Amino acid sequence: MVKLKFYYDFLSQPSRTLYIFMKKTEIPFEPKPLNLRQGQHLTEEIESLNPFKKVPFIEDKGTVLIESVAILRYLCRTYNVADHWYPLDIKKQALVDQYLEWQHNNTRAHCTEYFRHKALWPLKTGQAANVEKVEKLEKKMIENLNLLENIWLKDKPFLCGDEITISDLVAACEVEQPRIAGFDPLVDRPKLTKWITRVQSNFSPFYKEAHHIVVQTADEYQYYASELSKKNS
Repeated sequence: MVKLKFYYDFLSQPSRTLYIFMKKTEIPFEPKPLNLRQGQHLTEEIESLNPFKKVPFIEDKGTVLIESVAILRYLCRTYNVADHWYPLDIKKQALVDQYLEWQHNNTRAHCTEYFRHKALWPLKTGQAANVEKVEKLEKKMIENLNLLENIWLKDKPFLCGDEITISDLVAACEVEQPRIAGFDPLVDRPKLTKWITRVQSNFSPFYKEAHHIVVQTADEYQYYASELSKKNS
């Protein structure tokens, strides 16, 4: 049987999401890890499959899909997974879709931009981050994290109701990303803290496995920041 091919890098939040989900739901796949920081996604072979040369993407039964939310929906409808992940009930499904559409310009955008400007670009270029830019991005990210705390999780255990869905995994992987840059998204957010603990527990041990790179890269960034501070003192 030909397995689904999964191209990914754990530094990518959507890559972690798909890996964890497929492991949890026992969807068989052939792992195709790519190191983004080494440019392994920029080859002609990858471009022939995905002209955008980004991860994650999958190749399944002759079909290539390159957007993580579309891939999640495809997996839920193509493979035998529990209904609660992406319900067939149109109203419940709409609640999941509502968060998935909202998060692109909110949770994902703000957590990603903060991580990129404060940690990724400095690690990649060796240049210090633009402090003013980072402060503005941090403010927007905090506003967004507070929306998760005060609106999305106001009166329910998961983002879309009483049961966990793919939206919770998508959100959790995004919320973890600022940790790399030394920012703890859970401080003074008790609902967010309890929620992410539920998500982590539900996806154990795969959640921790996929997020080892967050800890590893955070340590790398802290060392870089410490050395830069010594250099400038």
